[in-house]
Amino acid sequence: MKILMVTSEATPLAKAGGLGDAVSALSRALRAAGHDVRILMPRYYCIDRSGCVPLDGPLGVPTADGEAWTAVYERLLPGSEVPVYLLDYERYFGRDGIYGTKAEPDFADNPERFALLSRAAFQLCKRLSWFPDVLHAHDWPSALVPVYLRHIQGASSEFARTASVISIHNLGYQGSYNKTSFPRLGLPWELFHGAGFEQYDRINLLKAGIQNADCLSTVSPSYAREIQTSGLGAGLDGLLRSRSADLVGILNGVDAEDWNPRTDRYLPARYGAEDLSGKAECKRELQRRFGLEENPDVPLIGMVARLTDQKGIAELFGPGYGSAWDICAKMSLQFVVVGSGERWCEAELASLQSRLPNFRARVGYDEAASHLVEAGSDFFLMPSRYEPCGLNQMYSLLYGTLPIVHRTGGLADTVENYNQDSGGGTGFCFDNLTPRSIFDTTGWAIWAWYNRKEHIAAMRSRAMSRDFSWARPAAEYAKLYGRALKKAVMRAGGMDSRRDA
Repeated sequence: MKILMVTSEATPLAKAGGLGDAVSALSRALRAAGHDVRILMPRYYCIDRSGCVPLDGPLGVPTADGEAWTAVYERLLPGSEVPVYLLDYERYFGRDGIYGTKAEPDFADNPERFALLSRAAFQLCKRLSWFPDVLHAHDWPSALVPVYLRHIQGASSEFARTASVISIHNLGYQGSYNKTSFPRLGLPWELFHGAGFEQYDRINLLKAGIQNADCLSTVSPSYAREIQTSGLGAGLDGLLRSRSADLVGILNGVDAEDWNPRTDRYLPARYGAEDLSGKAECKRELQRRFGLEENPDVPLIGMVARLTDQKGIAELFGPGYGSAWDICAKMSLQFVVVGSGERWCEAELASLQSRLPNFRARVGYDEAASHLVEAGSDFFLMPSRYEPCGLNQMYSLLYGTLPIVHRTGGLADTVENYNQDSGGGTGFCFDNLTPRSIFDTTGWAIWAWYNRKEHIAAMRSRAMSRDFSWARPAAEYAKLYGRALKKAVMRAGGMDSRRDA
């Protein structure tokens, strides 16, 4: 199949979160499986043009004001044969930040910035005389692609049989803006309601994408079910329930080139399930680097996270019985945290570090430290409020570091709860996100460390044998594309099988 990924991020060219990792890894896996997959994304000014080949002449993209003349540069996605087309338009993309900056977290003109990207997808295909079977949009920044396909481009012969898929990487971000931005999308006002944009008298870009796409995906089976509930549906659960027949959850994979304890370039020693001596050396180095007692017999809990509400930081680091203070003060363990985010939490980490000899924190993101925490820790704590997929728990499993997780989303799909009688499982899970639940489950893991060493060893071996390669997700996406294509063919024949939401 011919597949065009339309995205705001693609690692390592531009990344703000896990979206960029997933798009790039999936594209490589689909290419390896024989599909003609390509990527369109903005050329933010953090992306160097050296090594890029410009398309001949400017690319004209329709806008609300008429037409924008843009440049397009082509290069390969690093480490692959996947072509990447970089849309260059200084007015929208020649600034710091992908979605915003610290001074302006959400650019006011984001609707028109990403409308230009979405419209450019069709113009690019026409310029290349390359018409994809599937247009794959990712999250709210490219959610207009299914809308433009269905209401503007779909009637043309070139795109009549093109299908659209939208992936929801995190429903918490929807692209909600004042409806005064709607005219900037280049759509007639009747589509404000007719195409599903309206939500509480505002425009919601993701909502419109969900309503108009042929098929929908999200990044884990459990999250696909959770977003159809009022608790985690973020206001779109009704719409998602109405599209449930077209929605699938496909668990992300892990990039084995970056996350493999046998080859990890950041580690002082490499190791595998058959010989964990390298992991013991990584633990010593982690303890030394963070100023902890170098003691192999004390269990070490690691955590690498964005310090935001989604990650359960209020329950873990806020006041209350069972918080991180209690964990470190009442249990014989060590605790290392790497992350940045909300200021109150960063301040609390500094306070805990000054008061507790067994707690250490590093504010900010450090790639090398993150790898060392995964390898050198015995347990990895992820008390996320919700987690669409999660990657750190999968890294942890592959590195023989047993996760302690809130059983939600991708965490529920990847971590098997410890069976105290048989020694089965690959981690420790709790169902209610409260300080007490985090405390009790951490205590359970520490109890097993000291009293069931044979269980810990068996769980590590079992965890490190898990297969989180991208080959399986790529095959599942290929099946989803096939379903979407059948809908597009029916639509082209005068039958629109999509269910109106």
